[in-house]
Amino acid sequence: MITFQNIEDNHNTKKTINTLFGVELQLNGGWGYAIVDATTIEDIQEGIPIYQLEHMIVSMRSHLEMNITQEKDNRYAGINANELSRENIKKNEFTYDKVTYEITAMKEDIYNKFIQEYKEGYGKENFDITEHFKKRKEATLIREVVHYFEISKII
Repeated sequence: MITFQNIEDNHNTKKTINTLFGVELQLNGGWGYAIVDATTIEDIQEGIPIYQLEHMIVSMRSHLEMNITQEKDNRYAGINANELSRENIKKNEFTYDKVTYEITAMKEDIYNKFIQEYKEGYGKENFDITEHFKKRKEATLIREVVHYFEISKII
């Protein structure tokens, strides 16, 4: 099983996300690997459901772990996060969401070949779309991750 290193906790999650993804989020804390390292959501834009913001944050964390911090030959692409479960935890005066996600991805070079194959073959009589997606599924890495969010200020 492939393992990915946790992102080094620089206590500046907000700045890292802004620098790498160009998004200004009201965050503090760590990368959410454990409750003591929870990502603290300080504020949320009106109209955005909390689960949507949490999904965005875990997607960014996954891209950092699986692509941005990797050597070229070890990079993954087509990274997707799907929520499997969530638990609300109250500890002292704080409230946390413990969310489990399934992360799917494939090696970047393989992913790019599948995309090219699809673009070139789609709509052509000899392109077997069922076989194409079967091969893509077989090439997909599936991992399960937990992310802790401290949400006391927004509930």
